[in-house]
Amino acid sequence: MTATRLALFILGLAVPVMGDAAPASVPLATPPVVISGTVPDEATKASLVERLQAIYGKEHVVDELAVGGVTAPPGWNIGISKLLSRRLSAISKGQIEAEGRQVTVHGEVASAAMHQAIAGEFAGSLGANYVLHDDLRVTAASQDTLDRALAGSTIEFEPGSALLTDDGKQTLDGIIIALRSVDPRKIEVIGHTDNIGDAAKNMALSQARADSVKVYLVARGMAPERIRTSGMGEDQPIMPNTTEEGRRRNRRIEFRISE
Repeated sequence: MTATRLALFILGLAVPVMGDAAPASVPLATPPVVISGTVPDEATKASLVERLQAIYGKEHVVDELAVGGVTAPPGWNIGISKLLSRRLSAISKGQIEAEGRQVTVHGEVASAAMHQAIAGEFAGSLGANYVLHDDLRVTAASQDTLDRALAGSTIEFEPGSALLTDDGKQTLDGIIIALRSVDPRKIEVIGHTDNIGDAAKNMALSQARADSVKVYLVARGMAPERIRTSGMGEDQPIMPNTTEEGRRRNRRIEFRISE
């Protein structure tokens, strides 16, 4: 028997709701909230679905849960049900994954205060017997400012390498100005490539380019502990790789602000 697995996809737009004064049902933009995975019995399924319907309304909840073939830790239904509170309506592009006692929360929230409130409430609801992985991101004006600074620009590298060109450095200088204006606590630098060549080498190159950007930012005064890097290789294209323009757009660096 495998562990109970629950995935909740909060795909609609967030409607910020604070405290117990929140309305019982929150209007949600399409696409709807989707709950999927496998739970041990019909009673658990009904309980989880009803909790979501009370928050978002029956018409906005899509039930894709399967029943049977899994086991749940003692008290799992109670702990997970507590997560399905009205705080969820403050998360956009969200996802909650629960596998046994491991719970991961992804998504975007409007402020650092909201992030702290949600993370604190979730941790308190689950209790010490669960491990909460918090992957919520703050995407208010700070992210918008950074996105505007990068719009239409490309951080260029020497062909097939992680060495920044002079134009690439100039673009980063503009990004640094934007970063100083919003002063985020942390930033993630994410490297991407097109699909030309070996996938493993592309993954390594995307990581090396993200690391190169971090080195440049640190040399210009940013604290290294505030910058995290990751490489996605060719796995997340934003354009088809069938044209040179598409491949050029896919060879990119993204910046993601967190609190």
